[in-house]
Amino acid sequence: MEFNVIELRKLIVDCLNEDIGTGDLTTNSIVPADAVSTGYIKAKGNGTLAGMQVVDEVFRCLDPALQFQARAGDGELVERGRVLAEVSGNARAILTGERLALNFLQRLSGIATKTAHLVKLVAGTRSRIIDTRKTTPGLRMLEKYAVRVGGGHNHRFGLYDAVLIKDNHIKIAGGITNAVKAARRASPHTAKIEVEVESLAQLREALEVKSDIIMLDNMTVEMMREAVAIVAGRALVEASGGVTEENIQAVASAGVDLISVGALTHSVKSLDISLDLVEIKLDKR
Repeated sequence: MEFNVIELRKLIVDCLNEDIGTGDLTTNSIVPADAVSTGYIKAKGNGTLAGMQVVDEVFRCLDPALQFQARAGDGELVERGRVLAEVSGNARAILTGERLALNFLQRLSGIATKTAHLVKLVAGTRSRIIDTRKTTPGLRMLEKYAVRVGGGHNHRFGLYDAVLIKDNHIKIAGGITNAVKAARRASPHTAKIEVEVESLAQLREALEVKSDIIMLDNMTVEMMREAVAIVAGRALVEASGGVTEENIQAVASAGVDLISVGALTHSVKSLDISLDLVEIKLDKR
């Protein structure tokens, strides 16, 4: 896993508290406290798997004695009907954690699947698929991880690790030049400065003040090609806005370095995954 395990556990505990509250009323009413079982997590669709360690941590938080065994790993292409993992032990703990575990696994696998598909569409070009900050509040760490699992790359994680000057910043500053100079004075030398442009005139201004990255906002493919020629390698060029499965190959063919796709996280379809219990028994220890 490529992120902080302590942060992951805190997130999971918060989510469990949201779901369980004072207790799982249904499970605790029906399932004996000493019942044990094994649950099999199965794919009900085809896709790229992401989030197996997250699932493991969900069950560990509920009962450290639960045994979790992954049968597939993050980044693997899985097919409908495949058993992805099994979890054995206290039946109450398994049932109480089932929905949260599946929510994470389905969501992250959906993101990885979508990303892998777009990465495949631009294979052979110079373009890299990157995400945005259009993530589910509280889940950015996990969702950006899923993008990487799918072969994509991350844009800035938050507002603190890079400068991205957009149209409203430019309006307030009185132009791109003023905005970039102000950002450069206030930012550490390690921070990259990216500028969003809507025209070739703005592009030239962004180049003159030595922007590190230039975002082409909702430009046509023809304008993108011209922009790439003007930049001529003096900055990274990012295409943003209106990118779809239908036009992404054309966008990549324009020669841009980066293609940002908000849909990777803000409107992705989750991969269908289920958990089925086998016979429940009483623990006779």
